[in-house]
Amino acid sequence: MWLVFAILSAVFAALTSILAKVGIEGVNSNLATAIRTAVVLVMAWLLVFITNAQNGLSEISKKSWIFLILSGLATGASWLCYYRALQTGEVSKVVPIDKMSVVITLILAFIFLHEEFTAKSLIGSLLITAGTLVMVL
Repeated sequence: MWLVFAILSAVFAALTSILAKVGIEGVNSNLATAIRTAVVLVMAWLLVFITNAQNGLSEISKKSWIFLILSGLATGASWLCYYRALQTGEVSKVVPIDKMSVVITLILAFIFLHEEFTAKSLIGSLLITAGTLVMVL
């Protein structure tokens, strides 16, 4: 089931870029990010209440709260930078650079989470990097 959600995530991420580029025209990138964030916030809380997951709030550990907040701050910074880049750059160049997050994530997962970095990971990372360079330069 994770594969279906991963594919849907990629499709929605692609739509996000195209829709954002059209929607951001003539709008301050920070304001556009705030609007997008408000919509995501409403959607997320709707799903929490629809699935009756709000009961789990009291069970979240202090460590989880800290890391979820840090993750939220990183997401916010990413979105602010992404929208600014979209506003001033071409989608076909901004998106490949943004997707370099895959390579950065693999490296960080190896360093901090001690996940295995295999020959396949290395080759994949090199191909993603090379593909990004080909598309951007």
